Amino acid sequence: MAERTHDGRPVKILAVVDEYSRECLALGVARRLRAIDVVETLAELFVTHGVPAHIRSDNGPEFTAALVRRWLERPQVQTLFIEPDSPWENGYVESFNGKLRDELLDREIFYTLTEAQIL
Repeated sequence: MAERTHDGRPVKILAVVDEYSRECLALGVARRLRAIDVVETLAELFVTHGVPAHIRSDNGPEFTAALVRRWLERPQVQTLFIEPDSPWENGYVESFNGKLRDELLDREIFYTLTEAQIL
């Protein structure tokens, strides 16, 4: 997801939702999300929750990067990319993102990145 602080600077949000339990396992907030940020988040989740059979995501560059694909090959995790402009293929995350936007992002003005991370 994308948001902006009061001064117009970008804020990116990485939401990782378990499709089975529908629990949000990670909610990363940063100025930008790179492939290494995705790998670090997934590595932490793999340690705490185990290695999944597959990961579903959109086709954003942070998910399709060679670094992420190579890293996921080691534990044999399948990647399931949704088709562009097909949010219904990733319904649980889209539902979570919609609620996050309605209940927090549309109601708050973030003056700093730290404020966005805390909230």
